[in-house]
Amino acid sequence: MAQAHRKPTINDVAALAEVSIKTVSRVMNKEPNVRDVVRQRVQAAITQLGYQPSLSARSLAGERSFLIGHFYGDTGGQYTHDIQLGMLNRCRAAGYHLLIEEIAYNAPDVEERAAALVNQVRMAGVVLTPPVTDNPIVLGVLQRAGVPYVRIAPDRDIDTSPIVRIDEWKATRDLTEHLIAHGHTRIGFIKGKAQHAATRLRYAGFCEALADHGLAPMPDLIEVGEFNYASALPAATRLLERADRPTAILASNDEMAAATLAVAHGMGITVPEQLSVVGFDDMPIASMVWPQLVTIRQPVIQMAEAAADILLELIKRKDAGVWENPMPHRQLDHSLIIRGSTGPAPGAPGAALRAKRSA
Repeated sequence: MAQAHRKPTINDVAALAEVSIKTVSRVMNKEPNVRDVVRQRVQAAITQLGYQPSLSARSLAGERSFLIGHFYGDTGGQYTHDIQLGMLNRCRAAGYHLLIEEIAYNAPDVEERAAALVNQVRMAGVVLTPPVTDNPIVLGVLQRAGVPYVRIAPDRDIDTSPIVRIDEWKATRDLTEHLIAHGHTRIGFIKGKAQHAATRLRYAGFCEALADHGLAPMPDLIEVGEFNYASALPAATRLLERADRPTAILASNDEMAAATLAVAHGMGITVPEQLSVVGFDDMPIASMVWPQLVTIRQPVIQMAEAAADILLELIKRKDAGVWENPMPHRQLDHSLIIRGSTGPAPGAPGAALRAKRSA
């Protein structure tokens, strides 16, 4: 019986190119200090053999890791999907693999779990997203292990690590100003999870915009969700069942805004004639509902790419022995996206004119 075809190994490449295994690894890892003629010979051997390097083979030189982690705290959702897509774009181009791990923010074993991941899997670096981005236990584990990390949208200690974010405070001010320009003064607000930086920052921007116009948030019109569709259904129901219901609702993300639209439709409340609704993030759902949502476009994929770029540079510096841990901060731009879910507040004097001017 004929022997099954054996996959070529790094040893085969080294033998064909007449170099050491370590030299093959250096070529695959695109390291300097390899003569051009040797590099070309190794690459020719790889091509001739059809060799596909494994992570373990690539790690032979210098005990390097080619795994980058994404630690997140919310299961699923378009935001998490887009973060991982952006990271994959950069990791693949640089020859790294992405390891995805959900970490429950308040779990009693969060330290043990994070330490096991960092020490046993031996990651080259980590990107953290809310709410894990602000978890001091996880950050402590990474710091003690000497693992480079970048945080996306943190709320605390922003000068202690590289970060990527948008100005969520300003973005929510823009949304609130849009509603006020349409004559709305009774504005409901649906918050997200308490552990998320976005929850505090978006609410603060909302309150600041109201204050600029001599208004104040109405406690009875503030509800809490969890940044998902299901959690916003009862929150929106409570707001819209009130006899003195709001004329506009600002939901802290698009999923919760979409849930608010569904509740309004179910109650026979027309949007935007009787109720204006705005969201945040400009996820696909924002343009799939009717009417399409006015929202803030947050460039999530680009934020993830920026975080991965910073992390890859940190890893490169660490491997080169230049471990000064610079703290680059990247703030990307947001955009106010005007669609059909807002209109003049019912009965507000001059609202139609203000709305026309602000559109």
